[in-house]
Amino acid sequence: MIARAARVQLVVFDVDGVMTDGRLYYTHDGRELKAFHSQDGLGLKRLQAAGIAIAVITGRRSTVVAARMAELGIEHVFQGRVDKLAAFDELLTAIPVKAEHTCYAGDDVIDLPVMRRVGLAVTVPNAHPRVKPEAHWVTLRPGGAGAVRDVCDLVLDARAAEAC
Repeated sequence: MIARAARVQLVVFDVDGVMTDGRLYYTHDGRELKAFHSQDGLGLKRLQAAGIAIAVITGRRSTVVAARMAELGIEHVFQGRVDKLAAFDELLTAIPVKAEHTCYAGDDVIDLPVMRRVGLAVTVPNAHPRVKPEAHWVTLRPGGAGAVRDVCDLVLDARAAEAC
């Protein structure tokens, strides 16, 4: 698994259930709210500083997601994409990285087609039961509570270990 992580040049995340706890919050007037973990943001910035590309593929559309990704400087954001494999193929056209040099973090059955294609498939402890057996690694923390940081640290630590 460390060797897989050391080869990663692109990390792709699902949002609901990975970057967030998966719950959907709405205000009384119908506006959506999401909570993102600050440690995840720092981890993403560290990946970017190391030259690792980051993308998001999510089945839902959300202005909150657009705002958070813009704040983090993540340019490749695919929202409202139920066919995540098609979005992933578009991403690989935009970023010339091989699928085997990509990490994908997802938590539900909609993520499985991409997880089966990448070199490093990651899920979270609170993932759907069908997803866990398909993952190469399960994060230490659940979605929305530092799972993204776990992925970032894994990739950065594996690269550092391979460099020694």
